[in-house]
Amino acid sequence: MSANFEAKKVVVEEIKEKIGAAKSVVLAHYERLTVKEVTDLRNRFRVAGCEYKVYKNTLVRKAFDELGVTDFDSDLNGATAFVFCPDETSGCSIIAKAVKEAPALAEKIVPKSAYVNGAYVDAEGVKRLAAIPSREVLLAMLVGCLQSPIAKLAYALKAVADQKS
Repeated sequence: MSANFEAKKVVVEEIKEKIGAAKSVVLAHYERLTVKEVTDLRNRFRVAGCEYKVYKNTLVRKAFDELGVTDFDSDLNGATAFVFCPDETSGCSIIAKAVKEAPALAEKIVPKSAYVNGAYVDAEGVKRLAAIPSREVLLAMLVGCLQSPIAKLAYALKAVADQKS
């Protein structure tokens, strides 16, 4: 076997490992991104624990096929970036936030689809995922909801105590 074929097999295995380790993989079409824009995106992803990579579509298609997933065949064309994420929403929300902060990016990087917890998510679903707050924000909201009745009770008891004084 040729060295090139062996190298491609190694890359396919690497992609399969990354897909298996990630809770979500976002596929995004990119075009005419400057080095500064790509570096900024990579840094945002790195801070969130995500990894932004560009692979050949045929190698990613092969990796998905070996994993038994064929839903992405229509999305694996053109210039495609792959974002491997440790959670379900961070990759989608980082792209959405970057586009919101720099509207010029709206035409340069467009989410195509995502692979979330073993399921295919289309472009519209990616937009909905981007709207979901991060896990930390959701936990803070939950704590606030749980804390609210207790705080109201404490204020009411304090008011009663102040009236008696």
